[in-house]
Amino acid sequence: MRLVIRNDYDEVSAWIAHYIKERIKQFEPTEERPFVLGLPSGSSPISFFEKLAEFCKTGEVSFKHVVTFNMDEYVGIPRDHEESYFTYMNTHLFKHLDIKKENINLLNGNAPDLEAECRRYEAKIASLGGIELFVCGIGPDGHFAFNEPGSSLTSRTRVKTLAYETIIANSRFFGGDITKVPKVALTVGVATVMDAREVCVIITGAHKSVALAKCVEEGVNHMWTVSAIQMHPKGLIVCDEDATMELHVKTVKYFKSIEHVHQLLIGKENLGLQGELLSPEASTAKTTHTRGHELLVRQLLDANQAAREEYLSEEELDRDDRPRPRKRRRS
Repeated sequence: MRLVIRNDYDEVSAWIAHYIKERIKQFEPTEERPFVLGLPSGSSPISFFEKLAEFCKTGEVSFKHVVTFNMDEYVGIPRDHEESYFTYMNTHLFKHLDIKKENINLLNGNAPDLEAECRRYEAKIASLGGIELFVCGIGPDGHFAFNEPGSSLTSRTRVKTLAYETIIANSRFFGGDITKVPKVALTVGVATVMDAREVCVIITGAHKSVALAKCVEEGVNHMWTVSAIQMHPKGLIVCDEDATMELHVKTVKYFKSIEHVHQLLIGKENLGLQGELLSPEASTAKTTHTRGHELLVRQLLDANQAAREEYLSEEELDRDDRPRPRKRRRS
């Protein structure tokens, strides 16, 4: 599992937008072999949606051969309702892209047979060979999509009754009136998301710091659904500094040192796939990684030594803070 830490929400959004852009470009999708992208809704993705729309407008990436699947939809409200996820996605993303209408997949919360709609959705994903990259946001309790705490980690797309806490949280989108919030939704399952070849989770804000700590520093637990990413062979979490408040200092330093070493290994010419802005020189150069092997090894050793020294200094501080046992007097 990889943990990328950025300063704030804006930097996290920029990182993810660049990462998605580079993943699509490197995949080189065609009509016969599209890039299949899983997308979240809610407040977390709005900023990176805007950046993706900007990339599309400037010609930096095309969505003509991208197929999307959204995570969830309310049951019982019209698709053109201002708070439906169908309306949300069209408003914030799809109408700004060159994506084909037939390549947009959203669950239909007004289908006559909801169970059949869920089976159809799973079958459509399978028919395309699965999802290449699934991007998720989470709630303070660690849920993603509508996979509330206690959801089975082997769950598939299904009808889900919403937790009372989720209804209260979502009431802000319905004028604060919880009676207007739908109580049932369709959602992809935990296993649906984890079947993707890569999963990227966005976690920002101090109010989600406990969920991040549970996910990174504790075991897999169905009461913290996001912890399932520990079992994924290519799991990625991108968070801001506020979200790390509940992590141990050593944990934060450890993951930051890994990213530092990783960037030394791949070189600046490949930072586009790290969600970083590429300079014109770096993006057009075929080979700019000209540092010799000896220099690279020395840099890696220095980085590892620095990380080790920081770790040991923390250990020393921990020991100094521990109460010392009293010496027994000889009788």
